[in-house]
Amino acid sequence: MSEAAGIGERAATVLRVAVMFGRTGLWRPGPPARVARQLGALRRWGTTLGGSWISAAARDPGRPAIVDEYGTLTYGEVDARTDRLAAALGSGGGRPRVAVLCRNHRGMVETLVACGKLGSDVVLLNTGMGTEQTIKVLHEQEAEVLVADSEFGEILSGAPGGVRTLTADGPGCDLAALIDTPVAADLRPPPRNGRMIVLSSGTTGQPKGAQRNPSPGLGALASVLSKIPLRVHETVQIEAPLFHTWGFAGLQIAIGLRATMVLRRRFDPEGCLRAAAGNRVTAMIAVPVMLQRTLEWRDGGGELPDLSALRVVAVSGSALPGGFATRFMDAFGDVLYNLYGSTEASWVTIATPEDLRAHPDTAGRPPSGTRLAILDDEGRPVPPGEVGRIFAANELLFAGYTSGATKETVDGMIGLGDLGRLDEHGRLFVCGRADDMIVSGGENVFPGEVEDVLTELPQVREAAVVGVPDPEWGQRLAAYVVLHPGQTLTADEVRDLARSRVARFAVPRDVHFVDELPRNATGKIVRNRLP
Repeated sequence: MSEAAGIGERAATVLRVAVMFGRTGLWRPGPPARVARQLGALRRWGTTLGGSWISAAARDPGRPAIVDEYGTLTYGEVDARTDRLAAALGSGGGRPRVAVLCRNHRGMVETLVACGKLGSDVVLLNTGMGTEQTIKVLHEQEAEVLVADSEFGEILSGAPGGVRTLTADGPGCDLAALIDTPVAADLRPPPRNGRMIVLSSGTTGQPKGAQRNPSPGLGALASVLSKIPLRVHETVQIEAPLFHTWGFAGLQIAIGLRATMVLRRRFDPEGCLRAAAGNRVTAMIAVPVMLQRTLEWRDGGGELPDLSALRVVAVSGSALPGGFATRFMDAFGDVLYNLYGSTEASWVTIATPEDLRAHPDTAGRPPSGTRLAILDDEGRPVPPGEVGRIFAANELLFAGYTSGATKETVDGMIGLGDLGRLDEHGRLFVCGRADDMIVSGGENVFPGEVEDVLTELPQVREAAVVGVPDPEWGQRLAAYVVLHPGQTLTADEVRDLARSRVARFAVPRDVHFVDELPRNATGKIVRNRLP
């Protein structure tokens, strides 16, 4: 890129950010002294998690920041508490690499903010991983400190030698003791911003550590705001796990908006909705399976509380089942926003309620600041309607895996590993993972298309389709079907529906009825664990 082009691109970004922030109220006038402190904090600390919190606390110190099972903390209180925690973590003069194994509560957030202030690398551990796998990740990622909830006692006691372990929850936990210890915390911006390492989903093997940009810039927030009408001082309920790309992004967005965050350890439909009603939640961050369970709870007779304040329900992490978007919006209103992306690229497209009403299976269109392309195997763009490989670029691209590996790159865009197509309006439709595609008798079959058909049966709660070896066809399709309680269905009925809706070669020859589908902690189906 030429110098002139670079200057032009930066100017466009500044203008885009200014417009988006004006719409949200972030430029709203305030007490001059607070505004000066806020801007000074951004100038000194940048847009790291620690810097964003310092800036928010300077502008709105008395605003409630975290509401969880332990009560409420303001932005100013968390700012002071994380100063002390950062000083304690760095008491030896270093910036240890910290692994975090926590559910959604203040201890998780305060650890992340403290590490941001200190400049420590952070490894976000998936609470759904087994003990052996987690300990292996601790070793691979060279963690020096493990902050974990007390429920993970086996992992705390089995951590590799030399790893300092700290419990994160409960009134007498190690984290609380460090925070409550008076210490002279004269923190200054670190010489190097700590990296945030998010683990890939691990649905096809050992999770990989994806290194995220610790200071993504204000353009990343403006990107979301270009599609989702969030405003300053929202009340945001983050149900998606904070260790997940989308949950962590929700945290970053909430801090940028100086929002009040409602956090709950575990998801359950009734508890989620009661919390949303009781706190007058205006926006919710979730993963699709949570909304599926919520709709099932309502359809099963659950009484909805007053959710009139709720304007936005933003989901990401896995594909929405066929027709689900329409059913959800019919029940809860046109509040649903579906984000498509990956651990390596965060959000790439966002589907608005208008998009989802027109095409319930779309992943939407790119937000501002994002480039999207569908390329063939030679890296050339394919016409609208044709399936190809999805590539994207934005301000949130990862900096490679901690192992040194990276993703395929074309013209500054990375390959997401998915196949998809664009329609004539620029809407993206994701066909599925490239490595999930089934080749049966020389024909390509995308499992998601068959799964969407099967879940249209009223008896079917959910379904997964995989390819299994076949001596004649190379692969044949096998469907794993979960029925709603009390429902019955035969394999022939499943196949009959498929024959009426999909090509002959896409009809599952094997049909297995199972009690549940194996999922990871963020709700993704783990296909290699199907029986």
